Amino acid sequence: MLTCIIKYHIDPTKKAAFEHYARNWGQAIPRCGADLIGYYAPHEGSSTLAYGIYNIPDLAAYEAYRARLAADPLGRENYEFAQSEKFLLREDRTFLKLVSTPHGAPE
Repeated sequence: MLTCIIKYHIDPTKKAAFEHYARNWGQAIPRCGADLIGYYAPHEGSSTLAYGIYNIPDLAAYEAYRARLAADPLGRENYEFAQSEKFLLREDRTFLKLVSTPHGAPE
């Protein structure tokens, strides 16, 4: 299992737009095959950092999921919304593997 963490740099004046975007992904991501942990908007501290976090079995499953997401009507609408509203300044994806006990498999 891999965990994808998306680090967003957002326009702090458009936090409401990011929250709308996150709610849409809350519907589309699970429907398209990823296990959504959640989207997180700034609250205290940095006003520009936000995160999206979900689990996916492996990179092959990730590629299939991304294709389904791109074909999903709400997914396409959300991509277009982000482009038109320009609240995402930067987006970085990192894939991590859980290795801690008790969650990680014993070696």
